[in-house]
Formats: sequence, C-alpha cells, structure tokens
Amino acid sequence: MIAVIQRVTSSSVIIGGHINGQIKDGFLVLLGVCLADTKEDVEWLAKKILGLRVFGDDEGKMNKDLKEIDGNILLISQFTLHASTKKGNRPSFIEAAKPDQAIPLYEKMIELLSAGLGKKIETGIFGADMKVSIENDGPVTIIIDSQNKK
Repeated sequence: MIAVIQRVTSSSVIIGGHINGQIKDGFLVLLGVCLADTKEDVEWLAKKILGLRVFGDDEGKMNKDLKEIDGNILLISQFTLHASTKKGNRPSFIEAAKPDQAIPLYEKMIELLSAGLGKKIETGIFGADMKVSIENDGPVTIIIDSQNKK
C-alpha cells in the first residue's frame, strides 16, 4: 500500500462537477492498494499517517501531528501509484489491487483514519473520475510504502 501524503492549507475533490470532499489545513492522502496488501498494511499505514509530525511548533520546527493542529484529511484512492514503467512508455498496473480487494481496504483506511483523528475525514469516490485541487503547504510531501517497512 502506497500513500503519498501532502501537507496542505486546502484541498478538494470534484466529481461530476460537484465538490465531494473539501478540507483546510491537514493532509491530502493519495492511496494506492496493491495485490500484496492486507488489513495489517492498512493498520500500520493509518498509524504512520496519523503520527506524522510535519506541522510547525512554536519554534517553526516540524514537531506536531494532525491531532495537535486539529487538522483534517482528504483521502483519494489512486491505483496509478502502482504503475510499472520498466518496459516501454505505457504504464502497467498489474500490481494494483482489483476493486473487490481494494475497496474493503480503502474503506478500512477511512474507518481507521476517522477513528484516530476523532472526526470524519473527507474522501473521493473509489474508481470515479476525480478532479483534485491542492494548495500544498511547504511544500511537504511524504511517500510511505507498507511493503517497505524496514
């Protein structure tokens, strides 16, 4: 499971011309589920996301996590994070999980992030054509892969 986490001052997702999710201050998380992912990967990754200390403290050092700043999360599914570009110029997505495996793990991530944050998180819609707007803060972008824990 790959997460691209961007610290944002605002972010939104539009689906079919309507805002589906919108946040201020927090994380935009792009989430790609792969064939090898399990519930344990979701649990591990959710804990990592919630614990990331990348928000400024009183001295301007990245020392605070989402809860400490009353931050928000916009979670977007993105199978293209598992693109293989080793051969040719057309990416292959054979490592990306199919919807029957990916949707329950995506929904579990929503559940764990909401519970850990203590409030509802915003989301896109799995498999939808989405337009994502990002006002990246910093910019700060962190990539975490649950298949590469060590």
